[in-house]
Amino acid sequence: MTTRRFSKSLFLVWTLVAASVTSVPVSGRFAEYRQVFDVKVAGSGPPVLLVPGLATTGAVWESTVARLQDRYETHVLTLAGFGGPEPLGEPFLPRVAGAIVEYAGERRLRRPVIVGHSLGGFVAFMAASQAPGAFGGVVAVDGVPFLPALANPRATPTAQREQAAAMKRLYGSMTPEQFLMQTRLALSSMITDPADVERAAGWSAQSDPGAVGVAVAEMMTTDLRERAARISAPVLLVGALGAAPAPMHQAFRAAYQAQVAAVPDASVRFAGNAKHFVMLDDPAFFFQALESFLLRVHAAGARTPSGGGGD
Repeated sequence: MTTRRFSKSLFLVWTLVAASVTSVPVSGRFAEYRQVFDVKVAGSGPPVLLVPGLATTGAVWESTVARLQDRYETHVLTLAGFGGPEPLGEPFLPRVAGAIVEYAGERRLRRPVIVGHSLGGFVAFMAASQAPGAFGGVVAVDGVPFLPALANPRATPTAQREQAAAMKRLYGSMTPEQFLMQTRLALSSMITDPADVERAAGWSAQSDPGAVGVAVAEMMTTDLRERAARISAPVLLVGALGAAPAPMHQAFRAAYQAQVAAVPDASVRFAGNAKHFVMLDDPAFFFQALESFLLRVHAAGARTPSGGGGD
């Protein structure tokens, strides 16, 4: 496959998924998390975990933290190889999901809501299906349980293996300069404001191309749709339609809804004017959707007798 065709594949992957702050103290067994992600905590109140997307640092959540920190305690992650700790190698995403579950337990966070963008949404589905009782809610911002099925309902992990392996090799062969050039091109299709494109490119410049390739390959070959049926907490999937031609909106709506059809308590909201980075393109829509979901989750929690916790 030629580099140009790989570029188009990357474009598709990115298009479809695609108070003061203090560092978390680390000691004892908890030190292992430093190998998987860095965390910054701000605010006070019910806990919210914020997971960035592919080749993005926790800085993508800056405006979200500013919005929430007077009412919620935010835990912002930056993943290994994406500006956080050194790359982990393989497997990557299962280790991130497991570390999030363990982090919530070690920090004794009572049923936090986990919010993930793009790859972060995929990780949120993975973590919440691994430990259904550990989370009070899941918000996936243009991140789905099985990315290839957005474009092709018949896609399977097996059918994706060859292309995923090729993508991983391509990323692994890139210099930082080639990666940044490729990434800036992809970001211009996912973010409307050129200034925000440059901000996001700055975040991406902190990523290791090989780590990005591993993450893309794992997303392309991992189908969480059936596993997501284990999630007992409410789930909100935010689908971004702004980059798709209007005649395709109906098909994309159906594709997003199919992604969470097996989840017992799932809702889907569509950002009609936003591209992939919904929180940057349409913050008013995003904050309204997120805050109404958080209010719903915590109102339900207040009606639930105390006790329980993670499974």
